[in-house]
Amino acid sequence: MADVEFTIDGHVAHVRLNRPQGLNAITQEMDDLLLDAWNTINADPEIWCAILSAEGEKGFCIGADVSGGAERKTRMALGGGLTGIGGPLVTLKKPLIAAVQGFCVGGGFELAMCADIIVAAETAQFGLPETKVGIIGECGVVHRAMRQLPHHIAMAMILTGERIKADVAERFGLVNEVVPFADLAATAQKWADKINAASPLANQAAKVAALGRLGHPLEVALMSRFEEIEQYAESNDKREGELAGAERRKPVWTGR
Repeated sequence: MADVEFTIDGHVAHVRLNRPQGLNAITQEMDDLLLDAWNTINADPEIWCAILSAEGEKGFCIGADVSGGAERKTRMALGGGLTGIGGPLVTLKKPLIAAVQGFCVGGGFELAMCADIIVAAETAQFGLPETKVGIIGECGVVHRAMRQLPHHIAMAMILTGERIKADVAERFGLVNEVVPFADLAATAQKWADKINAASPLANQAAKVAALGRLGHPLEVALMSRFEEIEQYAESNDKREGELAGAERRKPVWTGR
């Protein structure tokens, strides 16, 4: 079996790290497979959202596989480009749900933070161990942690290397829901169903707008125009939403 499994079920793409013997540390081959998955998800209009998960209860991902040395053979960013660490950033246009269990540290923590929704098993532990073992580089994980966690919580994780458990991560808004490990896959699917109950094109336009102006002042964001929103205004889904509202029924989205 491949170290990254990619399947499509209805309108949901499933991307699964499948190297549990290495706590799903990401190899160059896995990076290549992940890039293929993100490109397919972006290009296929029948895929409305994606779930990123991992095999094995002990670990979601512990970052890059450095068993053969830390030097990377290509400039592809970790996680198939999704993290932007070590190479060009790949932007996923569709909503992404991360289903996290066990160790989620370093680059694996970064990969989880690239998701729009995070569901975590009670076993999950999030951490940035780099400084604790005397390592620090141009790591995006510290920047995402500072943006997704309260200042002092993020700084404590960065400066001590200590991990936080799933319930603490939920308290600080890092994760959306914490469940028993046995319920993790079903919970991720539940979130996918909730997302796909909305217009997929509206969701994609909303993601572009929300993230595209995240680092800008509010007044700049309010004055911005987004091509995806303007394209949505002419879409079949926009007309279906209006028609369904007038007919008092649930809309039937086509993603067109």
